[in-house]
Amino acid sequence: MGDMVFGGGRQKQRDWRRTSFLPALLAFAIVVVAGVVLDRQTETISQERARAEVLGRISMVRAKLEGHVASNVQLVRGLVAVVATEPDMDQARYEALVSNLIEEDSQLRSVAAAPNLVVRMTFPREGNEKAIGLDYRRAPGQWEAVQQALFTGKMVLAGPMELVQGGEAFVARFPVYTDDKGWRRLWGVISAVIDVDRLYRDSGLYDPSLGDLEISITGSDSRGHDGDRFFGENLTARQPVLVTVSLPSGSWQIAAIPKTGWHSNASVQWLVRLLIVFAGCLIMLPFIIAGRMMGQRHAYIAQLSAREAELTEQTQRLNLALETSKVGLWELDLATGEEVWDARTNEIYGMSAVSGYRTHDHWRKVVHPEDQARAEKEFRQSIRNGRYESDYRVIRPDGSLRHVRSIGVLYDGSGRDERVMGINWDVTADVALSDDLRRAKALTEARNTELEAARVRIEHNALHDSLTGLPNRRYLDETLRANAADGFGGAGTIALLHIDLDRFKQINDTLGHAAGDAMLIHASTVLRRSCRETDFVARIGGDEFVVVSSNSHGEDGLAALAGRLVEAMRKPVYHEGHECRCGVSVGIATAVVPEIDVEQLLINADIALYRAKDRGRNRYEFFSAALQAEVINTKRVADEILKSLESQDFIAHYQPQFCAKTLDVVGVEALARWRHPTLGLRAPDAFMNIAEELSVVAAIDQSILGQALADLERWDRLGIGVPRVSVNVSQRRLHDENLVSTLRSMDIADGRIAFELVESIYLDESDGVIAWNIEQIKALGIDVEIDDFGTGYASIVSLQKLHPRRLKIDRQLVDPIITEPSQRRLVASIVDIGKAMDIEIVAEGVETMEHAKILRDLGCDILQGYAFAKPMSREALEAFLGEQSWRRAS
Repeated sequence: MGDMVFGGGRQKQRDWRRTSFLPALLAFAIVVVAGVVLDRQTETISQERARAEVLGRISMVRAKLEGHVASNVQLVRGLVAVVATEPDMDQARYEALVSNLIEEDSQLRSVAAAPNLVVRMTFPREGNEKAIGLDYRRAPGQWEAVQQALFTGKMVLAGPMELVQGGEAFVARFPVYTDDKGWRRLWGVISAVIDVDRLYRDSGLYDPSLGDLEISITGSDSRGHDGDRFFGENLTARQPVLVTVSLPSGSWQIAAIPKTGWHSNASVQWLVRLLIVFAGCLIMLPFIIAGRMMGQRHAYIAQLSAREAELTEQTQRLNLALETSKVGLWELDLATGEEVWDARTNEIYGMSAVSGYRTHDHWRKVVHPEDQARAEKEFRQSIRNGRYESDYRVIRPDGSLRHVRSIGVLYDGSGRDERVMGINWDVTADVALSDDLRRAKALTEARNTELEAARVRIEHNALHDSLTGLPNRRYLDETLRANAADGFGGAGTIALLHIDLDRFKQINDTLGHAAGDAMLIHASTVLRRSCRETDFVARIGGDEFVVVSSNSHGEDGLAALAGRLVEAMRKPVYHEGHECRCGVSVGIATAVVPEIDVEQLLINADIALYRAKDRGRNRYEFFSAALQAEVINTKRVADEILKSLESQDFIAHYQPQFCAKTLDVVGVEALARWRHPTLGLRAPDAFMNIAEELSVVAAIDQSILGQALADLERWDRLGIGVPRVSVNVSQRRLHDENLVSTLRSMDIADGRIAFELVESIYLDESDGVIAWNIEQIKALGIDVEIDDFGTGYASIVSLQKLHPRRLKIDRQLVDPIITEPSQRRLVASIVDIGKAMDIEIVAEGVETMEHAKILRDLGCDILQGYAFAKPMSREALEAFLGEQSWRRAS
């Protein structure tokens, strides 16, 4: 309200001033407009006169530039005509011609001839040697202009540009054509170099008479106003005078302005402007004086109105603040003890507002008994300092409890008794909120404690194995990365033992997972007990563990640790009455800073573990460079095997089998050979072990079988008598459930194919798939032969169950029969067993004819060995069978 009153007074004052000043302002505006019009006309006339003068001066420069450029170009045109008629002129002839063109006052710096676009001649030669041999096609800064001249067939003026021989110049390029039987043929380019400084000087750009002008030239490469500026500053924004310099192949644009600008008569213009201002001031002066006096009077009136409005506003604000804040006012007369409470204070204490004056007894009755003594003490102590503040509870007549905050200050009025004036706040809601916040804080802290404990458990579970409590693979990786820089524990070295339980799968499969878990827990206990406290022991999955150590005691210390682990794990463990024995194989790898690569360290330990298992298990092996080389070689061979399978480089070689009595060929054995791309033909011992690891032996068997069937068909067509082919079949191939269906699709004739099985295959009576496949193979008319008989653990019962067509006595039993009678009797016993069971006996490894005679006398049915023939290719076998050479040898 106060603001409105005060604002209204100021508005009236402004309205009065605006009305009294209006005629003066109108007169002043008329004078100003007239002065501005006069000023503009004077300035326009002055600028036009100045522009005409500048135009006349730079037109002389333009004419000189055009004349000099045109004269230089015209001089060189004559040279171009001569070169077109004498294309084979030499340097001397060229110099004689050009020397007549370049005069002492000419702007031409040099003239260069470039037959086939390569500069070969120039005059003068001195100072321009670097230009000789310049190929325009390889000069990016000049090739564009040369191209333009060639495409248009006309002279092109380019520049200014930096020259190869140094300096800056404009270059006029003339394409030169010769007449070749009526056809125009490009000879090359003549380049006239116009010196920049000479051209500018001779055209007057450096003349002192132009010193009061700022001049710029635009249009590099003769492109007019579209080209770049190459002389002077940019004057575009300063309204320059523009003239166009016409050139033989384009134009330039000259811009010029006075250095002082176009406002040359500034003193006259400012004199007119000062007169206009002075006249306006004379007109306004009486009105300003009268307005000032009236303004002061209205200002005094406005100030009085503003003070009255401000007082009203402050009163309203105070009432509004008291109402919205729910604050009660009270006043205490310290001399009489009388108190005055406003309506809000009476409401806070639960009393009627019409009860009149209050005393201290009224206050004491409503204050909570537990807070009375403290509140009165705080009042007596605090009021001595002139300020009182206290929080206490009150009990209203209706029994409700309220929390009150009371604040008071000591007031000593002039000639009056001391009084305390204060306010009361009902802070019940604040106290309740504070209690809620305290309870919420306590609850939050309790939940945070639970969350922290859960976080610790989750982190522990994420980094540890739940069964053994050992660190897991993730924890191992973090530990290795953390110790890669300085070694384990800062020792500068790190050792890693990769441990795998032997026979764990058998225990897990036969006694159940509970027994397997018990073995894992036992292994973790042994590892903890055998290692140092500083060593890091982890279970990384399945039955694999890793120990990380510092290798502070060298390989001897690591060997001792691994030996303790192997020895401890050899001891039996009892689980629910069962004795369990589970050994360990250990692979050890070490590294020294700064060459610690934790990923490679894990790989090296795994390689060493593989070697320990390969050498019989229940032992430890150290990683070495030789072992790594062996692994790399194995991988290389494996890759070559897979590639050779794709390119069908596994081929069949055949070794004939002969009747012991007649020496007729009764069959051949198909043997796999590897046609290595670089090493030549390789026997099975060079690839079979790796092929088994790759699980591709079955694929090789299938390939050899397919080749054998194709060769049988070929021999039948050629009339070559090969009754039967024996093919080796691996155990993995016999596990194939689709084997029988594949064989049926091959349409194999009865008795033409025999499958050779090793003893270990048919002794595995627990494998139902193998047993079923063997029975189905026999039903398809494929003979079954037992290979390497006598080297395994074959039993008579197994032979009776399988009932093979033939037994092949291993070469280890055949070889010593010449010198050892006991060995001869052993072979005779095998022959007798076979005869008794109606099984044919095949002796392999027959090296000499003496072997053949003894074996025949012992009753062997078929002989196979180097005494008769070595394994050979299909073509060699066909030639061998045709020659019948073995009969002569026998």
